[in-house]
Amino acid sequence: MADTLRIVHCFRSPVGGIFRHVRDLTEAQVAAGHAVGIVCDSTTGGDFEERLFEQMKGSLALGIHRTPMQRHVGPGDLASARRTYRIIKELRPDVLHGHGAKGGAYARLFGSLLRVSRSRVARLYSPHGGSLHYDETTAMGKLFFALERFMARFTDCLLFVSDYERRTYRRKVGEPPIPNALVHNGLRAAEFEPVRTEHNAVDLLYIGMMRDLKGPDIFIDALGLAATRLGRPLKALMVGDGDDLARYRAQVDQLGLEVSFLAPMPARLAFRLAELVVVPSRAEAMPYIVLEALAAGKPIIATAVGGIPEIFDTGSPVLIRPDPRELGDKISAALADLDTYKGLMPGLADLKARFGADVMAAEIEKAYFAALKK
Repeated sequence: MADTLRIVHCFRSPVGGIFRHVRDLTEAQVAAGHAVGIVCDSTTGGDFEERLFEQMKGSLALGIHRTPMQRHVGPGDLASARRTYRIIKELRPDVLHGHGAKGGAYARLFGSLLRVSRSRVARLYSPHGGSLHYDETTAMGKLFFALERFMARFTDCLLFVSDYERRTYRRKVGEPPIPNALVHNGLRAAEFEPVRTEHNAVDLLYIGMMRDLKGPDIFIDALGLAATRLGRPLKALMVGDGDDLARYRAQVDQLGLEVSFLAPMPARLAFRLAELVVVPSRAEAMPYIVLEALAAGKPIIATAVGGIPEIFDTGSPVLIRPDPRELGDKISAALADLDTYKGLMPGLADLKARFGADVMAAEIEKAYFAALKK
């Protein structure tokens, strides 16, 4: 078996944590001498993502290929699948790594089709939450988890980004009948350098996708409650984009809050603009934004959902439920004595040892070669 591989990452939407994960992986894999390519949706993402693609394209030997991919199952799926399969077939991958529900389905199905006509294609799947967020008691949840059980026969390895994600898979889908591994998301060495907060920084920062799953509405309601409790107006920034952005703007206007909305930008640039970072998600797998904020030396409030508690010490007072009143109480307590609150954050040395991009990439490469040996 050759030491260098042809690796193709397949995923739907080039935004948020999945895109960040893939960018870090491709960078490490290119540095290791592998030929890497990306296949993803062409209808999502904006100017910020376009700039990221522009930065990447010169280093990816197998290129960046974008084609329309629907988020939900529908009539357009057949045409989308046919286009995506043709692209992947021409790239002749040794490893096909699918991310998220749609990318995972395509990688495993198309990898299996490719194996009919050639010797070996390793098929790996990283859920990144994805369909695991569905309620297993609903008809839709039962359908997706039945499909996941069926798809296991077309999968060489499952890669989970948090122990929570792995436990959720076992509970909702079943014990994986195939090799699987826990590989936490990781940050580059430069991201462990502290970020200096600007002198005119606002109180609070939300940065992420503008959709209810990530809790922007919780953040806005909590902001009003905290301002009342502190007896002063609070200023906040909300950085990101999404289909529900207009609704959050209307919510801010209705409550009369001092919130500025900004387009997506690099997280470390946004960190300079606020004293305290808030991650109010209702569901997560292993969000990069929590790791990025802590590595940059920013104090953070986060919800105890998904893999987030795995980043912190057991029982950390930093963690709350995704509830506006609880978040409002935590915001007011943190801002009342920010220096003391900063002391509750995890140590930098521990974060580096557990969440380094080099560790992540090495473990995933090991999984690739193990899958090819099967």
